[in-house]
Amino acid sequence: MSRVPAFATVDPFDGMTGENPGTLQNLVSGSWEDSDSGYADIIDPMNGEVFLKVPDTRDHAPYIAGLKRCPKSGMHNPLKNPHRYVTLGQVCAKAASMLAEKEVSDYFTKLIIRVMPKSWNQAFGEVLVTRVFLENMAGDGVRFLARGFSNPGNHDGQESRGYRWPYGAVVIIAPFNFPLEIPALQLVGALAMGNRPLVKPETKVSVVFEQFVRLLLHAGLPTTDLDMIHCRGSVMGELIESAKDDIRLLQFTGSSGVAEHLSKVMNGAVRIEDAGFDWKVIGPDYDPEWLDYVAWQCDEDAYNAAGQKCSAQSIILSHDNWTEALLPKLKKLAARRTLEDLSLGPVLTWTNSEMTAHIDAMLAIPGAELLFGGNPLSGHSIPDCYGALQATAIKVPIDAVTGEHFELVTTELFGPFQVIVSWGDDELPKVLEILERMSHHLTAAVISKDVAFQNAVLGATVNGTTYCGIRGRTTGAPQNHWFGPSGDPRGAGIATAEAITFTWSHHREIIMDQGPLPDGWEIPPLT
Repeated sequence: MSRVPAFATVDPFDGMTGENPGTLQNLVSGSWEDSDSGYADIIDPMNGEVFLKVPDTRDHAPYIAGLKRCPKSGMHNPLKNPHRYVTLGQVCAKAASMLAEKEVSDYFTKLIIRVMPKSWNQAFGEVLVTRVFLENMAGDGVRFLARGFSNPGNHDGQESRGYRWPYGAVVIIAPFNFPLEIPALQLVGALAMGNRPLVKPETKVSVVFEQFVRLLLHAGLPTTDLDMIHCRGSVMGELIESAKDDIRLLQFTGSSGVAEHLSKVMNGAVRIEDAGFDWKVIGPDYDPEWLDYVAWQCDEDAYNAAGQKCSAQSIILSHDNWTEALLPKLKKLAARRTLEDLSLGPVLTWTNSEMTAHIDAMLAIPGAELLFGGNPLSGHSIPDCYGALQATAIKVPIDAVTGEHFELVTTELFGPFQVIVSWGDDELPKVLEILERMSHHLTAAVISKDVAFQNAVLGATVNGTTYCGIRGRTTGAPQNHWFGPSGDPRGAGIATAEAITFTWSHHREIIMDQGPLPDGWEIPPLT
């Protein structure tokens, strides 16, 4: 019996090898199209052999034409084609049901592991979150996203009505680290609000999103509801430059440098979720009963998916009361991680030389100390274009962070790496100063049972997704809460109804005013 679902075109179990690479297609104007400009070879991050051939699209004219065809009022809105809210709710119900099938769930889990190697549980987590999201959207879930309001007017026949209105033609650019969850949730949110998206997944992992689109089409999504392009980043940049007047909104998840560039190109018509040097503050109320749990959660937050989560823990600011007991626990937990079970894996955006150079620079800071790790992994066939690093932690004095080394210490190494800073009873102002100076505010955690301490840190910070309490973490899947940055009016949310309406629709006010004639009305005389 085949382990590949009927809608799928790529086999991650027995295919995707040097002898049998998977070949992908673009979706444009309702049809799956082969490349007319050749294919890019994608190599297996575990062994370096070519295992996927992705269209190396050069001609972006058909995709610009698709953007132009969508009116500013969208594919649907509360006054136009409202039946589509019902149709999309039915699509979500069917797609969720399919993802609940073991064959389909295992298929996507294995596919994620092949392109973005991480443990089975980590990859399955993406599938689970996506399925639950679709379950939430099923039935009337899509319709309820467009809920508006009304206010009484000044006289009979007048009423103001507030609507959630689509942007129309939109673009989604997705990252590599969550090849299913991020593009899937943003796509469905964009569709639900009435937009017509052009989606550009990250090329190294785009096979996952392509197969998800095929699942949605199998579940009844009209083939003309979106376009999907496989192409180089430079080609997508040219497309955006050429079509910026036709793109009503661009949603980008990825590096801060690219986010800032796109924001300028689009004159601010963006929603972004970019870099985050994510922090965890551990308060003074040490509790030995919770030591093992807090240490375990710190290890999970820093090193799962080889530290390549947007919400991965980048720095622990631990009170002295915790530090001495916590650090040996962290070292012991990190030592369990191996490539064999993919609790560590390839680092897809940093090479070993780049990571080693950063570690050396950090260790040159006066008082810095390598707690554990620090060396590239050995005994593997991961290609040199990717990194492979031991789970690593460096301890840095707090005065080094508040001083001249702040920029270096708060540089995000997107891999299995974290910084540890210990602080004392009189140093909370220094901790808050560090948090205030950080430029990106994605995820954070405050680990304490002390409500006064919790409020002191929470009240002085702005991170968009902040976990608070003794069980606080930084890497929680957005299944039951908003996920996204704060402190930036361009910030994009994901997962919840509030995130979808905020990111993928805008407010429109329609004032109904239809009589009767006012008493004593007459045309005023000319003067």
